[in-house]
Amino acid sequence: MAHGLSNYLCNAILDAVGNNTSLAVAVPYVKLHVGDPGAAGTALPAIETTRKSISFGVAAAGAIVSDADISWTNIAGSQDATHFTVWDNLTAGNFLFSGQITAGAYTAGDTYTITAGNLSASLTVAS
Repeated sequence: MAHGLSNYLCNAILDAVGNNTSLAVAVPYVKLHVGDPGAAGTALPAIETTRKSISFGVAAAGAIVSDADISWTNIAGSQDATHFTVWDNLTAGNFLFSGQITAGAYTAGDTYTITAGNLSASLTVAS
Protein backbone atom coordinates (compact mmCIF):
# COMPACT_ATOMS: atom_id res chain seq x y z
CA MET A 1 0.00 0.00 0.00
CA ALA A 2 1.26 3.42 -0.91
CA HIS A 3 -0.43 5.97 1.33
CA GLY A 4 1.30 9.19 2.22
CA LEU A 5 3.45 11.80 0.54
CA SER A 6 4.37 11.49 -3.10
CA ASN A 7 7.95 11.37 -4.31
CA TYR A 8 7.34 14.79 -5.92
CA LEU A 9 6.23 16.38 -2.63
CA CYS A 10 9.02 14.76 -0.59
CA ASN A 11 11.62 16.11 -3.00
CA ALA A 12 9.97 19.55 -3.07
CA ILE A 13 10.01 19.76 0.75
CA LEU A 14 13.65 18.68 0.92
CA ASP A 15 14.64 21.14 -1.82
CA ALA A 16 12.80 23.94 0.00
CA VAL A 17 14.76 23.17 3.16
CA GLY A 18 18.12 22.22 1.66
CA ASN A 19 18.36 24.18 -1.57
CA ASN A 20 16.50 27.43 -0.86
CA THR A 21 13.73 26.70 -3.36
CA SER A 22 10.14 27.74 -2.83
CA LEU A 23 7.23 25.38 -2.36
CA ALA A 24 3.69 26.66 -2.75
CA VAL A 25 0.46 25.03 -3.83
CA ALA A 26 -2.05 27.72 -4.80
CA VAL A 27 -5.07 25.41 -4.62
CA PRO A 28 -4.97 21.72 -3.71
CA TYR A 29 -7.53 19.39 -5.31
CA VAL A 30 -8.85 16.06 -4.03
CA LYS A 31 -9.80 13.07 -6.21
CA LEU A 32 -11.66 9.89 -5.23
CA HIS A 33 -10.35 6.34 -5.72
CA VAL A 34 -11.93 2.90 -5.24
CA GLY A 35 -8.70 1.28 -4.09
CA ASP A 36 -5.12 2.12 -3.26
CA PRO A 37 -3.98 4.79 -5.77
CA GLY A 38 -0.38 3.56 -5.67
CA ALA A 39 2.89 5.47 -5.62
CA ALA A 40 1.97 7.58 -8.68
CA GLY A 41 -1.53 8.40 -7.36
CA THR A 42 -3.20 7.21 -10.56
CA ALA A 43 -4.35 3.64 -9.87
CA LEU A 44 -7.99 2.68 -9.30
CA PRO A 45 -9.68 6.05 -9.89
CA ALA A 46 -13.39 6.34 -9.10
CA ILE A 47 -15.90 6.67 -11.95
CA GLU A 48 -16.36 10.24 -10.65
CA THR A 49 -13.17 11.83 -11.97
CA THR A 50 -13.84 15.45 -10.99
CA ARG A 51 -11.21 16.87 -8.65
CA LYS A 52 -12.58 19.24 -6.01
CA SER A 53 -10.70 22.07 -4.35
CA ILE A 54 -9.88 21.59 -0.71
CA SER A 55 -8.73 23.99 1.97
CA PHE A 56 -6.87 23.22 5.16
CA GLY A 57 -6.49 24.96 8.48
CA VAL A 58 -3.07 26.03 9.73
CA ALA A 59 -0.74 23.11 10.43
CA ALA A 60 -0.47 22.06 14.07
CA ALA A 61 1.39 19.15 15.71
CA GLY A 62 2.57 18.00 12.28
CA ALA A 63 -0.89 17.77 10.73
CA ILE A 64 -3.26 19.68 8.47
CA VAL A 65 -7.03 19.10 8.52
CA SER A 66 -9.67 20.13 5.99
CA ASP A 67 -11.58 23.18 7.18
CA ALA A 68 -14.52 23.12 4.74
CA ASP A 69 -16.84 20.50 3.27
CA ILE A 70 -15.81 18.93 -0.05
CA SER A 71 -18.87 17.97 -2.13
CA TRP A 72 -19.47 16.24 -5.43
CA THR A 73 -23.01 16.89 -6.69
CA ASN A 74 -24.84 14.54 -9.06
CA ILE A 75 -21.95 12.11 -8.68
CA ALA A 76 -21.17 9.72 -11.54
CA GLY A 77 -21.59 5.99 -10.94
CA SER A 78 -22.28 3.96 -7.82
CA GLN A 79 -19.14 2.92 -5.97
CA ASP A 80 -17.41 2.80 -2.63
CA ALA A 81 -14.65 5.41 -2.43
CA THR A 82 -11.94 3.93 -0.23
CA HIS A 83 -9.03 6.28 -0.95
CA PHE A 84 -8.24 9.83 -2.05
CA THR A 85 -5.39 11.66 -3.71
CA VAL A 86 -4.50 15.34 -3.51
CA TRP A 87 -3.10 17.21 -6.53
CA ASP A 88 -1.77 20.72 -7.24
CA ASN A 89 -3.90 21.22 -10.38
CA LEU A 90 -7.55 20.73 -11.31
CA THR A 91 -6.92 18.44 -14.30
CA ALA A 92 -3.21 17.57 -14.50
CA GLY A 93 -0.36 18.71 -12.25
CA ASN A 94 1.54 16.87 -9.56
CA PHE A 95 0.29 14.18 -7.21
CA LEU A 96 0.95 15.39 -3.64
CA PHE A 97 -0.33 12.77 -1.19
CA SER A 98 -2.91 10.07 -0.63
CA GLY A 99 -4.89 8.47 2.15
CA GLN A 100 -7.89 6.35 3.06
CA ILE A 101 -11.57 7.25 3.31
CA THR A 102 -13.99 5.48 5.64
CA ALA A 103 -17.69 4.99 4.86
CA GLY A 104 -17.31 6.19 1.28
CA ALA A 105 -20.20 4.45 -0.53
CA TYR A 106 -22.30 6.55 -2.88
CA THR A 107 -24.99 6.08 -5.53
CA ALA A 108 -25.08 7.69 -8.99
CA GLY A 109 -26.78 11.08 -8.85
CA ASP A 110 -26.15 11.55 -5.13
CA THR A 111 -24.27 14.37 -3.51
CA TYR A 112 -21.19 12.91 -1.83
CA THR A 113 -19.55 15.01 0.87
CA ILE A 114 -16.42 14.71 2.94
CA THR A 115 -17.26 17.01 5.82
CA ALA A 116 -14.86 19.57 7.25
CA GLY A 117 -12.36 18.00 9.60
CA ASN A 118 -12.54 14.56 7.98
CA LEU A 119 -9.63 14.74 5.55
CA SER A 120 -6.16 15.19 6.97
CA ALA A 121 -2.49 14.72 6.30
CA SER A 122 0.28 14.41 8.85
CA LEU A 123 4.01 14.00 9.18
CA THR A 124 5.73 12.18 12.01
CA VAL A 125 7.06 14.70 14.51
CA ALA A 126 10.33 13.89 16.29
CA SER A 127 9.88 13.08 19.95
